[in-house]
Amino acid sequence: MKHIAVHEAYQADYIYELSEPIGKNFDSAFQPELTPEQMLKLGIFGGDYFTEVPKEFPKEWFSGVKFSSDGADKTLNYFQVNASQSLRVWEEKGWIHPEDPKGWFLWYCRYYMGRRNPEEDARQIRRWKNMRRHITQLQKSCLPGDENCRPRQRQALLH
Repeated sequence: MKHIAVHEAYQADYIYELSEPIGKNFDSAFQPELTPEQMLKLGIFGGDYFTEVPKEFPKEWFSGVKFSSDGADKTLNYFQVNASQSLRVWEEKGWIHPEDPKGWFLWYCRYYMGRRNPEEDARQIRRWKNMRRHITQLQKSCLPGDENCRPRQRQALLH
């Protein structure tokens, strides 16, 4: 098993273990459509989730990804809209846990890399399943392929 030591601006002196191969052996209830790399390259979080390429993840995930140097920039999002709440709001709602101080996407990146934490994985997979209900709303309200319909909701799903 491989251990990853994290020394980033968002988290220091954290070590986790990779117990599964990258991108494999997901919980059967968790079947995401996009990889972290695909999400980053499409445009998420206004280029402000990571302020630089994290050393803990493959560099190729970030090839061509644009970062914002001055807070979230909605023009860097795929749907060109702001669909995020601040990290502070997430902290106030209790959605942030110490092992993943930037929230769901950091959890997903680490899960994709092969980290498993059964209790936290179950919590985050429940949150992912709850977000997927928005897909039904889009299907009921929008014509297939109409990316201009409900762009904020679509961007939130992409996040």
